[in-house]
Amino acid sequence: MALDLFSLKGRTALITGGSRGIGKMIAQGFIDQGARVYISSRKAPACLATAEELGPDCIALPQDVSTVEGVKALAAAYMAREPNLDILVNNAGAAWGAPFDEFPESGWDKVMDLNLKSPFFLTQALHGALKAAASRDQPAKVINIASIDGIRLNPQDTFSYHASKSGLIYLTRRMAATLIADSINVTAIAPGAFASEMNRVARDQGDEIAKRIPSRRIGRDEDMAAAAIYLASRAGDYVVGETIAVDGGVALASFGGL
Repeated sequence: MALDLFSLKGRTALITGGSRGIGKMIAQGFIDQGARVYISSRKAPACLATAEELGPDCIALPQDVSTVEGVKALAAAYMAREPNLDILVNNAGAAWGAPFDEFPESGWDKVMDLNLKSPFFLTQALHGALKAAASRDQPAKVINIASIDGIRLNPQDTFSYHASKSGLIYLTRRMAATLIADSINVTAIAPGAFASEMNRVARDQGDEIAKRIPSRRIGRDEDMAAAAIYLASRAGDYVVGETIAVDGGVALASFGGL
């Protein structure tokens, strides 16, 4: 019997920030591969609308995960519906830009809490559910959504965003070293330019941005979905602690970035 390396049939996934952008791209990809997907986002109407759009295998669990209390509430809501969790995607994030001398504490705390603190504590809160799903033959998966801004600098004054995403890449390695003992594989994806509400430049000026990308285009929905499916499926079972840049070659380029 041929092995279907990329099937997610029979698996459950939880994706934070799943109502739009990269989270929605991943949710659609997982559903197409047979998974039952729970999506969470801060805005309940958007979360419910996306779940309805993506069909019966997508369930909305609206929740603000910017605080540990919110993280615990989301974990409890999920575990009230499912006995275990095969795939956790820590995607919810925020950005903030301001000149160095004007950068506010609020812009630091908001970004660091959501981008770096919440992935750790949500994984912690769902550790038991992940362990319940995991085995040596089929590890559970935690996929953190970082950024190429955690790998290389861009010209923008996004100090806390850079720090949070580079920190998340190293946190991925640290958590991976610990959780592999429970057959939980922790990895990360570092997206480049994808059209989204957060990356409005790529969304609104895609043709111009494409000129500065070695692949000469911005990312497409299927590019992001494919990378996440690879890590979540049997195809990625031997990948532990690594971060995959999905950026059309920007992180390797020497001409100024995005």
